Amino acid sequence: MSRSPISEKPLNTLSGIPMIGILLMATLAIPFLFIVHLIPVAIPWTIATFFCWFGFFIVQPNTAAVMQLFGDYKGTVRDEGLRWANPFLSKNNVSLRIRNFESSKLKVNDLEGSPIEIGAIVVWQVVDSAEAAFSVDSYENFVHVQSEAALRQSATSYPYDMHDNHTISLRSHTTEIAEHLQKEIQERLTSAGVEVLEARISHLAYAPEIAQAMLQRQQAGAIIAARSKIVEGAVSMVHMALDQLAEKGVVKLDEERKAQMVSNLLVVLCGERSTQPIINTGSIY
Repeated sequence: MSRSPISEKPLNTLSGIPMIGILLMATLAIPFLFIVHLIPVAIPWTIATFFCWFGFFIVQPNTAAVMQLFGDYKGTVRDEGLRWANPFLSKNNVSLRIRNFESSKLKVNDLEGSPIEIGAIVVWQVVDSAEAAFSVDSYENFVHVQSEAALRQSATSYPYDMHDNHTISLRSHTTEIAEHLQKEIQERLTSAGVEVLEARISHLAYAPEIAQAMLQRQQAGAIIAARSKIVEGAVSMVHMALDQLAEKGVVKLDEERKAQMVSNLLVVLCGERSTQPIINTGSIY
């Protein structure tokens, strides 16, 4: 039967400054007790005072002190400054500061099976010191390993590039991918008392062995898209030219002449090189 996770609970401790004054007076009282021959009181008094001096500890800003008594978790101290507690309590400091983790460049396959290189930056913070200290062996290493595992999972869930307006891809939908990646990492790190503040892709590229081929495919796609726009515009211009010629009665063209004119205009408008004009001095009829 698995044990329930240990959650953080506050532990009340004493301010260290007043305790210094109290222990100083207790220490100065030791010689007096021996002088007046109160040996039964002086010996335990001396031992207790000596051990009490080991109860001081310092809590840095944005740091939590996890306290244990012979292996039993007693609570967490977040009060900053010099504090005093039971000297037999062991103290384990856990940083609550916001930290960055940049993953290595991972080589994975995207949704379409294309090998890609991907890396991410994760901004995280410990929010439950007890879970961070007791749920995992090393919460820092746990963050690194689980973040890279979540990054691999996210990379295999989407294609590198989109092929239509309804496809979410790694390269074009950075906001959606970042939200999905943050959710994936958070689900893995909740048990360690860690909150993921932000997760974003820092590196994204095709693997070297297919990078040249994919670049050519992207260039071909860009050329096709540009040509489609050019043809669409050329057809509109030809249609407008024929309508205006007919509307203003500039010239009357039969179907054969219209077809020839359309062919010539499309060649001029869609061609990559400039055309050489040919002047026809004869009749077009």
